[in-house]
Amino acid sequence: MQRLRTLVVDDEPHIRTAIERTLELLEFPIADIEETVTFGFEEAGSAEEALEIIEAGAPEILLLDLKLPGMSGLDLLERVGPKMSETLVIMITAYASIETAVRATKSGAYDFLAKPFTPEELEHVLQKASRHIVTAKQARALAAEQRQVRFQFLSVLAHELKAPLNAIEGYLDTVIDRTAGDNPAVYEEMMRRCRTRAQYMRKLIIDLLDLTRIESGKKKREITDVPVAAIADLAKNTMLPEAEARNISISVSCDPALVLRGDPGEIEMVFNNLISNAVKYNKDNGKVTVQCEREGDCVVIAVSDTGIGMTEEERAQLFESFSRVKNDKTFGILGSGLGLAIVKKVATIYNGDASVQSAPDEGSTFTVRLHDAKVDMDGANM
Repeated sequence: MQRLRTLVVDDEPHIRTAIERTLELLEFPIADIEETVTFGFEEAGSAEEALEIIEAGAPEILLLDLKLPGMSGLDLLERVGPKMSETLVIMITAYASIETAVRATKSGAYDFLAKPFTPEELEHVLQKASRHIVTAKQARALAAEQRQVRFQFLSVLAHELKAPLNAIEGYLDTVIDRTAGDNPAVYEEMMRRCRTRAQYMRKLIIDLLDLTRIESGKKKREITDVPVAAIADLAKNTMLPEAEARNISISVSCDPALVLRGDPGEIEMVFNNLISNAVKYNKDNGKVTVQCEREGDCVVIAVSDTGIGMTEEERAQLFESFSRVKNDKTFGILGSGLGLAIVKKVATIYNGDASVQSAPDEGSTFTVRLHDAKVDMDGANM
């Protein structure tokens, strides 16, 4: 519940009293944004008195009489307008001209209430004003949250890019200056390390683009019957060179006839990230097992490895963006920290879920459940 601070400025005491009595009983539920509004009451009999109150702190709603003794309501509005950027001003008047209305609007007036007015007319104006205020507050809060998220995102991104860029720069300086001696093999190894870190940064950029497209909802989806086994084999073949270099076997158990109604690119993201992680975090001479099966309108994908495993604490934040397990066993394993976040996002799109079972030194099993994508009555993909 939000209580909006309301200042009433009118030189007629009975009008201030009538407004106060109306405000005491007002309570507006704003259903579509799940908020309820009530009103606090403050009063001033002159513009000079109101000026002191406003100087101490601007109200959220200002009910301001146009004609006041001494300084007029319009003069007050023009004087304090810049200080009340988040205040909604409702001018109260019995004889406003077009010129006055234009001047008041330019000075920040939101609405007008003509004297004499009924409690119902006052309620109508305040209901409209309160909805505007609450909506604006939520918009500002959302904008602030987005700025904070953007700042955190860029901070993490800068951190993730800083280390490989520093390493590449250091290796290249050594190669250019020939400070590592005359052995060509030493410089070749440095260039290989540069290439490895460049590949990591490329993967980071690709993952960022994938995640951004998914979260924005702007990725064009092509819903069709996806041959799950074929996608799994494609992801397996992509990882075979790295797996064979460490004598890690990859087996896929999936009915060739199994299909999932969905977007091939999204399903490929799931397999690529799960199998890639299963190889990267495995032990030499280990195994990766991929199993797929249908359960009703859902396809269950399980990828198991015989790798280093994780503790319960390490698993807790695993599906969040830029989250990576960092310990002595993962030192030197490059990754963007976005792969599992992408898997989770895709699972959510398919009204499914992603989970992991793991134990240190015993390996991990990632399970993803994807329901068949549906098409609404307008033909849009859901």
